[in-house]
Amino acid sequence: MKAMVLAAGLGTRLRPLTDHFPKALVEVGGRTLLEITLTRLRTLGIREVIINLHHFAGTILDFLKTNNNFGMRIEVSVEEGLLDTGGGLKKAAWFFLEDVDRKDEPFLLHNVDVISTIDVVCMTKKHKENHALATLAVQERETSRCLLFNEEAQLCGRRIVREQREEIVCKVEKPEALAFTGIHVISPRLLRMMEEDGAFSIINLYLRLAGQGENIQSFRADNYYWRDLGKLDQVQQADEDYAKKLFP
Repeated sequence: MKAMVLAAGLGTRLRPLTDHFPKALVEVGGRTLLEITLTRLRTLGIREVIINLHHFAGTILDFLKTNNNFGMRIEVSVEEGLLDTGGGLKKAAWFFLEDVDRKDEPFLLHNVDVISTIDVVCMTKKHKENHALATLAVQERETSRCLLFNEEAQLCGRRIVREQREEIVCKVEKPEALAFTGIHVISPRLLRMMEEDGAFSIINLYLRLAGQGENIQSFRADNYYWRDLGKLDQVQQADEDYAKKLFP
């Protein structure tokens, strides 16, 4: 299994930490977010990773070189301008399509600013069993942006709480609102369905495809540790969590 780590963001909510180095090199428990993510991928048996870069890209390249790529095959996709998640994945699509013998093997897409113990092996197994185009790890928690799923755990829309706006893309009676974790398992055939160009949201892509009848599934991750590290107080909390051994 291959993976892509999303590390191109500016990390504006982490300033002043990110005024002089990238979000991916912010430390929790004495380790950078990038090291934590790559180490976790290695424990899952993943040895081939592509990382998208933009903000302080050279600093991350030096970090990887100093650490001998953590013993992995690591490619980089440098974005001259931010492409968002969808555009970033589209630019890096070659990495998942290069091996004809593995063209149907699902891959993992993981935000660098997320720490979790979510069982990706189980998630991938469910993805295959459901013949899903993509499977999204989700939780029942408060969020300003919810994804909506039907009784078959298929994506059917989204809800933007602050705007009191709801978008439904396929028929559903009682949608379940869940929060996305930033962890996806994706089938490579999705890469050939990307009609959008430039910078675009992968959630918009998922909604378009769900509206066309494609199977975008949820994977419930309520019982796993998960923390987003987009803000300074969240980094501080993650330091405390690490001291309590809530994640390795």
